[in-house]
Amino acid sequence: MTTVMILIFAAAAYLIGSVNFSIILSRIMSGKDIRESGSGNAGATNMLRTYGKKMGVITLLLDILKGVLVVLLASVAAKSLGAAGYLPYIAGVCVVLGHNFPLYFGFKGGKGVATSLGVVLVLDPIVGLIIMVAAVLIIAVTRYVSLGSVVGGALFIIAEAIKMIAADEFDIVVMVCCVILGGLLIVRHHANIKRLLSGTENKLGTKGGDK
Repeated sequence: MTTVMILIFAAAAYLIGSVNFSIILSRIMSGKDIRESGSGNAGATNMLRTYGKKMGVITLLLDILKGVLVVLLASVAAKSLGAAGYLPYIAGVCVVLGHNFPLYFGFKGGKGVATSLGVVLVLDPIVGLIIMVAAVLIIAVTRYVSLGSVVGGALFIIAEAIKMIAADEFDIVVMVCCVILGGLLIVRHHANIKRLLSGTENKLGTKGGDK
């Protein structure tokens, strides 16, 4: 696969990622932008707090599906066109970047948690399921969505590095993509991390959390 084709897939993934469902659904429901309500974050957690469980779940599923769809398409293309195995990883990074910095909405999006989950579940189903279970358990015990998300991002990087070392199949492009995917989750929660350390982070079920 040529560099041009890789760039085309990367651009398409970014544009698909830029379709932010929380912003679209909030405008349809109330005429308001979700970024002007609650925590101001364009994501499923803020939709849950602002519009209730139903809309929170719908947004969560759509965001996950977005990541799943993009990586599946890239995986099929990589196999059918004899492309490099890292194409799905590049597409995964780009769809998350689109969600976080959407072209259609002034580059102000969400934190990419659900979309990243969809990406990881397709890239590496076993690792994805382990991370998902770990994150859910952390959130259930602590009620900190941000903590579960940050730990999930870190676990993904560590798990992929261990797998490559154990298999003696280190791929620099894939590893860089994994570091970006996990790193974005951590960096996008920098304000939450500060509040977690200071003990002022809001828990799930309280208003105004996950800013």
